[in-house]
Amino acid sequence: MGAGTVWILGGVRTPFAKAGGPFKHTPVHELGRIAVGELIARHGLDPARLDEVILGNCAQPAEAANTARVVALRAGVPERVPAATVHRNCASGMESVATAAQRIRLGDARLMVAGGMESMSRIPLMYPFEYGEFLEGLMRAKTPFQKLAAFSRFQPALLKPRVALAEGLTDPVCGLNMGQTAEVLAREFGIRRERQDEFALMSHQRAVAARERLREEIVPVFPAPRNEIVADDVGPRDGQTLEALGKLKPYFDRRNGTVSVGNACQVTDGAVALLLGDDATAASWPSPPLGRIVSYAFAGLSPARMGLGPVFAAARALATARLELADMELIEINEAFAVQVLACLEAARSQAFAKKELGRDHALGEIPLERLNVNGGAIALGHPVGASGARLLLTLLLELRRRGLKRGLASLCVGGGQGAAFVLERE
Repeated sequence: MGAGTVWILGGVRTPFAKAGGPFKHTPVHELGRIAVGELIARHGLDPARLDEVILGNCAQPAEAANTARVVALRAGVPERVPAATVHRNCASGMESVATAAQRIRLGDARLMVAGGMESMSRIPLMYPFEYGEFLEGLMRAKTPFQKLAAFSRFQPALLKPRVALAEGLTDPVCGLNMGQTAEVLAREFGIRRERQDEFALMSHQRAVAARERLREEIVPVFPAPRNEIVADDVGPRDGQTLEALGKLKPYFDRRNGTVSVGNACQVTDGAVALLLGDDATAASWPSPPLGRIVSYAFAGLSPARMGLGPVFAAARALATARLELADMELIEINEAFAVQVLACLEAARSQAFAKKELGRDHALGEIPLERLNVNGGAIALGHPVGASGARLLLTLLLELRRRGLKRGLASLCVGGGQGAAFVLERE
């Protein structure tokens, strides 16, 4: 252990469930409470020892502003322990860990909870702003004449809802939704539909094979109203086939596209909680830490090519760690889309890309499939956007421990044109 080291002492998550599925009626702060409460219970931790709780959440609900604070209090964390919610789109879970790590490195904290949560089922429909103005005018009307005048302004179009999920997944700068940015990469790197479907099938096959291993990081949930147990991730399909994937029509470009709902990540609900500590805390911890944070980095790029974010961020994180991609024994790249991960593999091995885009004199390196997403990825497991970054860190560290390996890299692309990456290491 070295000065200023930040350790991930443990972690737990809920199962990941498809939006509209078993967690449809479970608020995001309840998913977070389950994960944080289980983390505290598994470690026999007195929550009064915590210095702060920081959690990622993108679609923060109006009824639970500063969602992390609601989660912390309902999980039994004392009122004197502060909590904050962070938002960096798909990297919100990693942003929470980075923020907590900064607190610890600066000496402002010794023991913190970080992670993330998302209920994509409960992202609401919205009505146009003009409908609010209409209702306001109606409320202000006092006389019958004023009320009649207010009613006369009504138009049926005011009741046409806006889908907040669709709007949130569309970048307002480049004007493309996330699936359309994946199609940009398919054309740029010439990645065929068949190759994408093959990768998607591999994700399902690996997730199914890893189901028992993944239970180590999962706390079963008994969601209302039926209270039937959900003990495993809902998304992985045991009988998935290339033939079935091939029958799915392109979703984001109906005429010439290659990205389907089968080779894209699932819209998902779930929560993750990690326990971070400093050297002194880790040294006295009753169980060996999962690993330490060697480095992390966030990077920006064109929103239209946001899927390449892992390459830009990994280059920075590896440079800070003074390590090469070849030193990473396991690698996690969040599977926003099969083509997006495949494009990252192509970009990482390209000398021309390294010189032009990364300012390096040599390629980042090869990412062998046998080291990549060995327990499946978001195509099978799902992508609750505020939680996925933390899930990648937890899954990576547990698999490094199972295999007796030392180093790994976790990364993801971020809507809006960013990337995030962490280099982790076991003792």
